[in-house]
Amino acid sequence: MGLREQKKQATRAALSWAAIRLIVERGYDKVLVEDIAAAAGVSPRTFNNYFGSKAEAVASRHLDRIHRMADALRERPAGEPLWDALTEAMIEQHRPGPEVTSQPRPDREAWTAGLRLMFEAPAIQAETLRAGAQAQDALAAAIADRTGTDTGKEMYPHLVAATVLAAQNVANSAFMATGRSLEDFIRDAMRQVSEGLPPPTH
Repeated sequence: MGLREQKKQATRAALSWAAIRLIVERGYDKVLVEDIAAAAGVSPRTFNNYFGSKAEAVASRHLDRIHRMADALRERPAGEPLWDALTEAMIEQHRPGPEVTSQPRPDREAWTAGLRLMFEAPAIQAETLRAGAQAQDALAAAIADRTGTDTGKEMYPHLVAATVLAAQNVANSAFMATGRSLEDFIRDAMRQVSEGLPPPTH
């Protein structure tokens, strides 16, 4: 990836994270595009070059992460078992970038409450559904490439992609509820799925 593309991705990530951070702190209706642009250190015009709305900026974080996960999956060793490769690709993309680590760490309970309110906004719900469908298609294509299947003719890559994204959502919810290691939750969720979700023995 060239330097220009890296800068574009960094700007997109900064804008998306600024949108999430401000909306979680203030509420969806109390955040303007100008606020998000200022927090990311760019102009409102730059924001509009990347996103059509605040909601799209929020939803893009998930979509961009899954696109990177799909790329990472294609780069994993060819002999690595599929579920191991998916797990490592997912964990790699959940490590926070500089747009996150450069900000003060928020109070977990306040952050969790703010996230719940953010995802109740109808505009964000709509954009999240749209981004989720695109993310599933992107991941299914990478799974098809790795397994020699056809997304146009076979359900397998779509089923795996949908299952992986569901496991990710559950792991994220567990992480937000407890504050314990996200990586551990991802590994546990993916392990259970890869084993066919056997009933707990306790």
